[in-house]
Order: sequence, then C-alpha cells, then structure tokens
Amino acid sequence: MELPELSGKVVAFSLTALPVCYALNHLSELSHPLGMAILSAMILALLFVAISNLAQGEISHDPLFAVFTVFSFTSLIDLFIALEEDDYVMGLMEFYTREREPYLRTAHGIFSCYWDGTVNYLLYLIMTGAIAKRKRYRSLGLYWLGSLVMSIMVFVPGNILGKYSSELRLSFLLNIPYVLIPCWAGLHLFRQAKGPAGYTVDMILEEHKKGLLQRPWDLALFIFLLLAGLFTIFRGLVVLDCPTDSCFIYVYQYEPYLRDPVAYPKIQMLVFLFYALPFFILAAYGLLWPGCAWLPDWALVFAGAMGQAQFSHIGASMHPHTPYPYRTPEDVWSFLFILNLLYAVGPHLLAYRCIRWPAFFLCPPTLSQQEKNKKNH
Repeated sequence: MELPELSGKVVAFSLTALPVCYALNHLSELSHPLGMAILSAMILALLFVAISNLAQGEISHDPLFAVFTVFSFTSLIDLFIALEEDDYVMGLMEFYTREREPYLRTAHGIFSCYWDGTVNYLLYLIMTGAIAKRKRYRSLGLYWLGSLVMSIMVFVPGNILGKYSSELRLSFLLNIPYVLIPCWAGLHLFRQAKGPAGYTVDMILEEHKKGLLQRPWDLALFIFLLLAGLFTIFRGLVVLDCPTDSCFIYVYQYEPYLRDPVAYPKIQMLVFLFYALPFFILAAYGLLWPGCAWLPDWALVFAGAMGQAQFSHIGASMHPHTPYPYRTPEDVWSFLFILNLLYAVGPHLLAYRCIRWPAFFLCPPTLSQQEKNKKNH
C-alpha cells in the first residue's frame, strides 16, 4: 500500500497545541474546575469551527477529515503530557494533570499518551493527507479505530474503578467524544469501498482448495491463535483471583503489575478475556474455512487494538511511575517482554497476511452463465 503525502495544513494546525498547552496549564492555576472544563470544551469547539472554515473541500469529501484534524491536535497534547511526566519538558501540562486529570500521571496513562502522540498522530497526518489527495485510507482507518476503541475500553473504566476514582473532575467528561466518535467513524469506515482485489474467480477457487497444511503461514498463525487464546484465558483467571498455584506464582513472581490498584491491568486482562478471546477463536475458524470475507477488516481493527493495549501494558509494567512491588521483576524481565511482544506481534502478522494475500478469504463472485455452461460441458 502506497502511503499518501502528509497534510501540511494539518501539521501546522496540530502544532498550535504547544502554545495552547502552555496557556491552559497556567490558566489551570487560577480557574475553578468547572471553568476549566468549560474552557477545554470551548477550545475543542473552536477547533472544529476553525477547521470547518479552512478545509471545506476536504470535509465535504469526507467528514472524518475534521475529526482527524482535531484529534491530531489532542494527540500532540497527549505527547506533551507524557514527555513532561518523564521529565523531558517542563511547564506545559504539569499543573493541569496534577489538579485536573491526575490519572494521566499513572504509568498506563503516560504510555497511552505516548501511543496517541506518536502512532495515532502519524495515522491522522497520513489519513488527512489521503483525504486531501482523494486517495484510499480504509485500512489505516480500521487500524486506528481498533487502537482508539481499545484505549477507551480500558482507560475510562480504569479511571472510574481504580484508585483515582475519588479524584475525577468535570474534565473527565471530555472523554465523551472519544466514546461516541469511534461509533460513527467505524460505521463510516466500514461503508467505504474496498480496493480492487485483483484475483480472478479461478484464482480464488484454487486458493480455496488448499488445506491448512498446504498453507504454512496460516498454519503458524493458527497455532499462534490457539496459544494466544490459552494465554488469554490464563491471565483472565489470574486477575479473577483464581486460587490455583500456577496463577498465584504467575501474579507474584512474573507479572505483579496485574495486582496494581490503578485497575488498568485488571481491566485490560478482562477485555482480552471477553473480547480478544472470541476473536482468536473466530480468526482460527477463518483460517480453516475459506470465504470468511469479514476477517481481513476485523484483523486490522484487532491489530490496532492489540498494538495499543500491549504497548501500554508492557511499558506501564516497567515504568518508574508504577510502584516497585508491582513492576516486572528483573530476573523475568526478558521472558515477560518477549511473551507480551509476541502477543502483540501475532495479530499484526495475521492482519498483514489477510491484506497481502486475501484470496483465501474472498467469496468468489457469481459465475456468468457462459462459465456455468462450460463447466456443465
């Protein structure tokens, strides 16, 4: 897939986040929490109005252009928050995060901000560039959708149920757009036309005839899906306080981060158990039986979700903001890192396989009457 040029207009627009961060941080010291929540909402509304006036052609072609542009602005704010919490910059968002959204200072919050400020930011620039050039961006959009949905599914419940639940402010309501917009964006992305597959009916039928053992790549992915499913069940039992010795040893000697009272790791494992596990099973089915046309799209969504989840989980389990008793022990650090990395890489390999060689998952188009007659003769 050829990547389009980045949108210079969006890059310039997003960089205004720097002075806005500085001003917002200093206004936070003087303003009431209600005033800050209203001010933040007004800033987002003004951003939508500004981009609507500056990019009418792009928005009329695809309304997601406005969403991606405003989100590119908030992505840089998230990046500044993460950099400040790790002492790379100073004076940008320190007071705001301490007094208004303290959960952003957790290790999970920091790495979620890093992901949003790097991966999602780059996706916004590429996708807005594609819209401006009238090019396709559906695959990147589905990856972004999975990334954003996973972040919200863990971050919002974690804030409500974790140790920072008593410190929620009105600014927490600013997460509402991140809950609602992905629903609309997802419908918009799935309705977009797919690119041409480039396979004839005979090529598709020939691919459908191959068994799993004749497709080594798919066999390896099938084995991964089975092992990942078992690992998902095991870690789900761990956070549900399963009394078995293996669960006890794992949570205390291998991954004590799962006990962190911030609640993000526990919720993350439950999301894996109730959402990732069914996908592992369905994807394994899709590798066994041909014609599962839904798998390539959902593999992209799932890859984005797992990338965001594992990036935040791995980073947070080793970050200094995580209390020492809950950090990954040094003697098992390499083992846990590789294990969690494979858990994240596998879905990306599945998505790559589905997009790069999709013939096995395609449903052959209806044969013409002439082709049917030839088969009959």
